[in-house]
Amino acid sequence: MKICVPVMAESSGEALMKMGSAFSLADLVELRVDRIENPDLGRLLAGRNNKKIIVTNRRRDEGGFFEGTEKERIELLKEAVRLGAGYVDVEAATEPFYVQDIAKAIEDRGATKLIVSSHNQTGTPGDRALQKTLVACRSLGADIVKVVTTARTPEDNLKVLRLIPYARRKGLEVIAFCMGDKGRISRVAAPFFGSFLSFASLDRGEESAPGQMTVEEMRQVLRLLFTA
Repeated sequence: MKICVPVMAESSGEALMKMGSAFSLADLVELRVDRIENPDLGRLLAGRNNKKIIVTNRRRDEGGFFEGTEKERIELLKEAVRLGAGYVDVEAATEPFYVQDIAKAIEDRGATKLIVSSHNQTGTPGDRALQKTLVACRSLGADIVKVVTTARTPEDNLKVLRLIPYARRKGLEVIAFCMGDKGRISRVAAPFFGSFLSFASLDRGEESAPGQMTVEEMRQVLRLLFTA
C-alpha cells in the first residue's frame, strides 16, 4: 500500500523542511504549490532526493488555493514537468488545450506521469456518473485517474470503492476515495481494492482535505488490520 503525504506550506523553505519529514514517513510526497507564495520549483524539486513527488497546483473550485491566472497555474505545472517531477496533477475541469499543453511538455521530457483528477465537494453521485467521470478523465490523456467525492452517508464509500475494480478491469490506474469524516474508511480500504495510493497528512492541522488521517494514524490502522 502506497501512502502519499501532502506538503502544505506557505514558503519554499518551509516546504523543504516538511518534505524532509514527509519523505521519511511516506512512499510519495505531494507538493501543493498552490499554497506556497512564489514557489521556487527548481529548489523544491532539487530537494526530492530521488524520491517520487507529485506536484499539484489546485484550483480554488476544487479545494485549492491558487490565486493567479489559469495560464500561470498551468505554467507552474509545465515547469514541474521540465524539472523532472514524477507526477503532475491537473483537474479534469481544466480547459482541454491547457491539459494538452501539459501532455506535450510530458511527451517532450518523458519522465513525468499525468494525473487527471476530479473532486466533488458536495457529495457522491451514483455508479454510472462516477464511471463517466472516470472515462472523461482518461480521455484527457491521464496515466492515472483520480476521482474523489464527499461522503454524506457511509454507503457513499461503497460507491467509490466499486469504481476501483471497474477501472482496473479497463486497464486504468486509479486513485479513488471519499473526503469527509464519513469517508475516512475509504481512505484505508481503497488501496486494498487496487487504488494506486492513499493520502495521509504529516500531522494534525496539516490536512490537505477533510477527513484525512495523519500518516501515523494510517499506519496504525494498517498494523491493526494486518496483525488482527
